[in-house]
Amino acid sequence: MTVPFSRPLIDQAVIAEVNDCLSNTGWLTSGPKVLALENEVRKLTGAAAVVCVNSWTSGAMLMLRWWGLGPGDEVIIPAYTYSATALCALNIGAKVVMVDVGDDFNLDPGKILAAITPRTKAIIPVDIGGWMADYDAIFEAVKSAEARAQFQPQSPEQEKLGRILVLADAAHSIGAQYKGRDCGVCADVSVLSFHSVKNITTGEGGAVCLHLPQPFDNAAEYLFLKAFALNGQTKSAFEKNQPGAWRYDIVAQGLKANMPDICAAIGLAQIRRYKDELLPERRRIFQQYQAGFENTDWAILPNWQDESGSIASCHLYMLRIQNASESARDALIQRISEQGVGVNVHYIPMPMLTLFKNLDYRIADYPNTYDLYKNEISLPIYNGLSQKQIDFVIETIIVHSS
Repeated sequence: MTVPFSRPLIDQAVIAEVNDCLSNTGWLTSGPKVLALENEVRKLTGAAAVVCVNSWTSGAMLMLRWWGLGPGDEVIIPAYTYSATALCALNIGAKVVMVDVGDDFNLDPGKILAAITPRTKAIIPVDIGGWMADYDAIFEAVKSAEARAQFQPQSPEQEKLGRILVLADAAHSIGAQYKGRDCGVCADVSVLSFHSVKNITTGEGGAVCLHLPQPFDNAAEYLFLKAFALNGQTKSAFEKNQPGAWRYDIVAQGLKANMPDICAAIGLAQIRRYKDELLPERRRIFQQYQAGFENTDWAILPNWQDESGSIASCHLYMLRIQNASESARDALIQRISEQGVGVNVHYIPMPMLTLFKNLDYRIADYPNTYDLYKNEISLPIYNGLSQKQIDFVIETIIVHSS
């Protein structure tokens, strides 16, 4: 039996929605499907406003640009994440300050204050695997007198907020909750990913979820960001295509980050079934893995819910092999792969990658990050896995890990 690590959900509902885009709306780039997807994401996440974009990275860059981030500024991120979390800041000239993570793979809030300097403008927690970061503790740190005393605003937005921006890397966490709160309302801004391997996909894409506090007007910021994501243009091609509506303005030095309708159609067909059908199925698979490994003496099981009301989106099943070295873990992956089961590692820590080593980041500075990475394997979890495939994955892992 072969079990791929990941497979996007492309069924008749998706095909019908894409065909509607191709055959009925007469529109491919940003138009009615994007607006419909923004509305569905807003309802699901609880966000005040949502802007769909063409990738997580462009959405995060868009918001850091909006925030006024630039050369000389610093952004705090966890060392355990995919490189895009760093690149969104590096690509606009800022410096990334990495901190170690806790045993839940997420940024350790206790290390935030020591990382803050007068140049710190933002912090990007990461909801690894769909288990959300500890946002109450993060906000306690950035709102502390010590952090506020060091904050030096350099843009109108920074002056208005008066503290470090909390921008959540929510690439994994659509549908997750933190202490009963939906993923779109736990940070100032949360950026989702709709990449092909995510719980909801548009092929490539993402969404910026706004939850800015007063005195910000989230509706007004939405209108600005829609233009900012379209080269600063005040009307989309769809809007200009209406009779007599050709005139537009360029109001900011924006990015080209808008999502096309042809992509949004895929996500629309999925998100309408996500809460009641697709997300429960992922959680059922996750729980079957938990039950399959809980009685072994070598498995360290991932978090997925707790008594506070936090519950994961179950984007990844991140299993750890107790006391395994990196080389032993790699050998295990090879044995499992030879049986036809696709497994992965999330992630190779950034300080172990060439780009970041050349920027003088060293994995020795992030010991818990390495301890988690060295024995982690991610198992297949996606809509459409059959019971036989789930049983086969569990059996294969147990046989080759014991």
